[in-house]
Amino acid sequence: MADAQGDDEVIASAVFEDVDLSGSRFSMVDLTGAVFRSVGLHGVVMRDVEVSNTTIDGEIEHLVVNGVDVAPYVEAELDRRHPERPLFRPTTADGFREAWTINERLWAQTVERARRLPAEKLHESVDDEWSFIQTLRHLAFASESWVGRGVLGDPHPWHSLSLPWDQMAPRSGVPHDRDARPSLDEALALRLRAMAMVRGVVDGLTDEQLDRRSEPLQGPGWPDEGEAYLPRQCLRVVLNEEWWHRRYAERDLTVLEQGT
Repeated sequence: MADAQGDDEVIASAVFEDVDLSGSRFSMVDLTGAVFRSVGLHGVVMRDVEVSNTTIDGEIEHLVVNGVDVAPYVEAELDRRHPERPLFRPTTADGFREAWTINERLWAQTVERARRLPAEKLHESVDDEWSFIQTLRHLAFASESWVGRGVLGDPHPWHSLSLPWDQMAPRSGVPHDRDARPSLDEALALRLRAMAMVRGVVDGLTDEQLDRRSEPLQGPGWPDEGEAYLPRQCLRVVLNEEWWHRRYAERDLTVLEQGT
């Protein structure tokens, strides 16, 4: 690592992966063109910085820029641009049913759009993001984990093609085959099975059940063994995953369409 008090040192294009830099101090550092992926920036303080042509995608709360917390403005603008988005934060059983119905409709449109591309395009990554096929596999994993395991209590709900997030450390019994290349129809079969499971849960849901804590989870997996959740919490996680990953998929489909 460079010593900030020594002579200038150039370590351009360095790669920091699985490194804990919490509490670090950066002074007179040039981060032009740097890429941050799956990075925690909690409690970070930046002074005398120059920021231009910068893109941030992620979960943003209490982001203060020049004395102004801009996070509420970002949230409000996203809700304005996407009128269905507030419905993905339901508070009642009927609200969860409505949100899932909207989600099914929106994803059906996205899948129809994807089918118009050559099959090999659906395995392509855009800017190192998941391919469309990988996105479907990951959403199946999210539903299996948070509804199959978190709500229904199945200790091992995952299909062999289900895909956790890339940075997840290996866990006993949890699949993690990033390089698998199932066809769109194979990935959809997995995805639709998981969606049907969620549909079955929300169709039978009551307001009282939303706040009825599950039994502690059994066996290794995700969510963690021993944890207990409210169905409200688990379903909100799934809806959040669904909304964001569809947005990412639509963004990347636009790029892939331009290359055909």
